[in-house]
Amino acid sequence: MGTGKALRLGANCDVDVLLVHAPEAEKRFMASGYGLERREVMYNDFVLVGPPQDPAHVRGLPVVAALKRIAQKKALFVSRGDDSGTHKRELSLWQRAGLNPKNFERQGWYWETGQGMLATLRVAAEKGGYTLTDRGTFIRFLASEGKRPRLVVLVSGGDELRNQYSVIVVNPSRCPNVREEYARIFVSWLTSPAVQREIGAFRVLGKRLFVPNARP
Repeated sequence: MGTGKALRLGANCDVDVLLVHAPEAEKRFMASGYGLERREVMYNDFVLVGPPQDPAHVRGLPVVAALKRIAQKKALFVSRGDDSGTHKRELSLWQRAGLNPKNFERQGWYWETGQGMLATLRVAAEKGGYTLTDRGTFIRFLASEGKRPRLVVLVSGGDELRNQYSVIVVNPSRCPNVREEYARIFVSWLTSPAVQREIGAFRVLGKRLFVPNARP
């Protein structure tokens, strides 16, 4: 599920441990006392993808400039619209561009799927639109596309597109039913040198999906 829903489950005491990727929302979760411990696990990056023809001509631009141009051209943009970590990052990038997606809704070129990343990528591919995705899921998407993918990476790189994943133990002081012992065992396993090596070694189509970065 998306990070927003996962954090709500944590705040509602419905889970013991979270693996999420929206650092600002995670920090608010911790500051509110819902989290006992938060540790970084791995990262990859977000990329802006679109049709190979690139009708809005955003290839190679900084991501904020690319979003501004998509809006100016009213080129189709497909958003997850689901409060996931990816959706949260997309909204923050629109904000940096000085734009509010709520103002796009009646213009016909900004679509929200309310679905996961793979489903959103498929909609963008079918309709010839742009979307923001994490690179790992995009690699999975490419695995099903064959030799002529309908979407390609057009914008990548930079701190604005870093995608950090962290693990959080839900606070038993707020949620007495939390199985803290088991949650800590999971965190120790996920951040252990052996599992960090496995994360770094994992490949799809010969490409690494995540860079492990748990601290001892």
